[in-house]
Amino acid sequence: MGCGIAQTAAQSGFYTLLFDINNAVLEKAKITIQKNLQYLLDKQKITEEKKENAYGRIKFISDTNDCIADVFIEAIVEKKEAKIAIFNQLAEINHSEVIFATNTSSLSISAIQAGVMHPQRVVGMHFFNPAPLMKLVEVVKGDQTSDEAVQVIYELCKQLNKTPVLCKDAPGFIVNRVARHYYLEAMKLVEEGIASFETVDEIMEAAGFKMGPFKLMDLIGMDVNLAVSQSVYEAFNNQERFKPSLLQIEKVEKAELGKKTGKGFYTYNL
Repeated sequence: MGCGIAQTAAQSGFYTLLFDINNAVLEKAKITIQKNLQYLLDKQKITEEKKENAYGRIKFISDTNDCIADVFIEAIVEKKEAKIAIFNQLAEINHSEVIFATNTSSLSISAIQAGVMHPQRVVGMHFFNPAPLMKLVEVVKGDQTSDEAVQVIYELCKQLNKTPVLCKDAPGFIVNRVARHYYLEAMKLVEEGIASFETVDEIMEAAGFKMGPFKLMDLIGMDVNLAVSQSVYEAFNNQERFKPSLLQIEKVEKAELGKKTGKGFYTYNL
């Protein structure tokens, strides 16, 4: 997601820093972005000049001290403590009005900002996968988020050619709360032997959905999707209707996480 968000920002004319402590991850990001831009060029969606300009706006960095910017969008592991820690690291070397946007898909914005210096500048900016293609971005206002921070991120979404939707901090925000049952009910059908996962996908796609629930879980990543399900389940005091599926739990335990590992519900070539 971080890679896709960086590409989106660069294509929209913003000078962009793509940070990761792991240089191998950065090298993979370079290859992915180059591949994505070449695809757009081959499809005549962009010119050679725009391709080169977009890539040239991205600086790949692995030193936290180089992270100086006006807006930070984190897309790290879905753990509150990790997000708080990186924001506080960045707060120490940036001015106090820097905006921290978190791409979390399910963690409470209010809980994250409660541990961050100047919590009023923390806001949710939830992109969808793949970030360069998907138009929707949920802009989430935490309990302490300032109106100014919300407005800046809302307008930034428009400059990124996205469709921002403003919502208050709540379990699953809008999309993931609604989508839980797209996944959970689909897995119940398979667990109960009513239909195969291939059949469920085929039927849902025939009904107009761009991607069936099992293909979508493979794309998102089984671990990420399960983490969201668990977060929403706990936020709603373990209500049965939000209970994570044993089928997905088994996939995560086997490290069959979807496209990124080569196997999920389907098998992929890496």
